[in-house]
Amino acid sequence: MTTALVLGATGFLGGHIALAALARGWQVRGLRRRQGSKGILGSSDVAWFEGDLYLPGTFDAAFDGAEIVFHAAAYYPNRSGEVGRQVSAAVSQMRNVLRAARSHRVGRLVYTSSLTTVGVAEGRVDESHYYLPGSIHQSAYYECKFAMESEAYRETVSGLPVIILNPTFVLGPGDVHAVFADIFRLARRGLAAFWLPATVNVIDVRDVAQAHLRAAEVGRLGERYLLGGHNLSLRELVDSVNRIVGKPPAKIRLPDAVVDLAVGLSGLTPSLAFAGNHLRAFRRWPAYDSCKAERELNLAPRPLMETLQDASDWYQEREGWIQ
Repeated sequence: MTTALVLGATGFLGGHIALAALARGWQVRGLRRRQGSKGILGSSDVAWFEGDLYLPGTFDAAFDGAEIVFHAAAYYPNRSGEVGRQVSAAVSQMRNVLRAARSHRVGRLVYTSSLTTVGVAEGRVDESHYYLPGSIHQSAYYECKFAMESEAYRETVSGLPVIILNPTFVLGPGDVHAVFADIFRLARRGLAAFWLPATVNVIDVRDVAQAHLRAAEVGRLGERYLLGGHNLSLRELVDSVNRIVGKPPAKIRLPDAVVDLAVGLSGLTPSLAFAGNHLRAFRRWPAYDSCKAERELNLAPRPLMETLQDASDWYQEREGWIQ
């Protein structure tokens, strides 16, 4: 029986990876920082280990005997600024994981990277495109994700069995930390009336989790796979969410200057860092081509409205999340 360790099992994607692995009949271990934290896994048959990826040695027991490691707990920048300090922290964490994988002779390490390392450009992009460091001014997120992925690539040269996955905008049920709840909260209040002239790509978290398992089984070592779902305009996404919650379509195009102001203010608080890091590049958001993952990992994105409806229902079932 396959033994899989999920780093980040208490999170949104990590929890779904663990559930998919359990459904496959694998023995699943989860690494967490806080005892008692279970995310969406509840009473699922997961062997829990406590450890901190910043502290080498605290998670050795979790790695010992693991055949597959899913690294879905990578460093997440909580501010737009202080880029150098945050990149240093991200690289340190990544190196700790890579060293542990090597010393414990892990069979495969599946690393969850980001769509931002694929780069931003006009037209449709795929795995052959790469982010140019420094091209998005003062974005710790873009720089950290590029630095971490570079560390993973460097280890593949010396034989570490790494596969890199780059999901696009992940939505769906099970967002335990309510990272994306505001999208549905604003819509339900009738406040999702604004849109930007930007392209987005949305994929269901459950489809991303299945692609992780397929990567562990048949993915080519040293390769990266872009996991995308549906390319659409941001206005279409906002209107789709409004339709789900019974509200009218968005009517107001948000001026670029307002977005630029919001980006500038995002550096003042961690709660706005996620939006700020990504909105810095909204003028250059591309459409994504996931043919490689569809061909090699059997990625088959489910309908967008199914993803949005299931996400809305999940938030709605938790009192107060999107009221």
